[in-house]
Amino acid sequence: MRQYSPDLTPPWKKPKPAPEVPAEPGLVVEEPGTGFCGAVIRCEAGTVTLEDRFGKHRVFPLEPRGFLLEGKVVTLVRPSSAPVRPTRTASGSVAVPGARARVARAGRIYVEGRHDAELVEKVWGDDLRIEGVVVEYLEGVDDLPAVVTDFAPGPDARLGVLVDHLVPGTKESRIAESVTSEYALVVGHPFIDIWEAVKPSAVGIRSWPTVPRGQDWKTGVCRALGWPENTGAAWQHILSRVHSYKDLEPALLGRVEELIDFVTS
Repeated sequence: MRQYSPDLTPPWKKPKPAPEVPAEPGLVVEEPGTGFCGAVIRCEAGTVTLEDRFGKHRVFPLEPRGFLLEGKVVTLVRPSSAPVRPTRTASGSVAVPGARARVARAGRIYVEGRHDAELVEKVWGDDLRIEGVVVEYLEGVDDLPAVVTDFAPGPDARLGVLVDHLVPGTKESRIAESVTSEYALVVGHPFIDIWEAVKPSAVGIRSWPTVPRGQDWKTGVCRALGWPENTGAAWQHILSRVHSYKDLEPALLGRVEELIDFVTS
């Protein structure tokens, strides 16, 4: 007959049960055994697939106390098949379930680059589709006068423009003043680049590095943070950490909301 020894481990030495967390897509966790940190992209029976900031995938078993979430031990579990419908959009607006996109307005919002456009889409995309506002991007602020002339803003076709690093006395501010009119509004944020409008805490860093003058800012940031000097991959990592308006600096939030109000008024 098999004998079983009693568990003599004192209660205070037994590990406490870890909280169960649904492995929802986008959740960023770390597998402590390998140090692999990434966002959940897929959860199947018994396994979860993570993707790190460089696009590398790893599959791990769903084991008790198997992951770290913000430094704390958790047990990942498969999410329910019927997720709760969000009541708010990423921008904080009241969600409208089943709402269809409005036919595009004649008015437009222009931003300075592709990264700016992707960030605006991720946070305000639902709102913009309901309002029928299209966002396009410039190749640079130097092109703005020609873009405004070609667009020909008017009462039924308002134009809003978001410019990076719009501070008094700069070339950007002079160009903005030259094209601003009753039906064309140019606003800007104080950040050198749209990357900097993402809160450092969202990215997992203490602060955005200071890059010496004369050096490409994005490349300098990658070097200072020890990231590979691939600015495209770095941006995708940054963008993946933005889930709502709470991950952005107020100085950007106010300007984008101002442009949406202007174009839709």
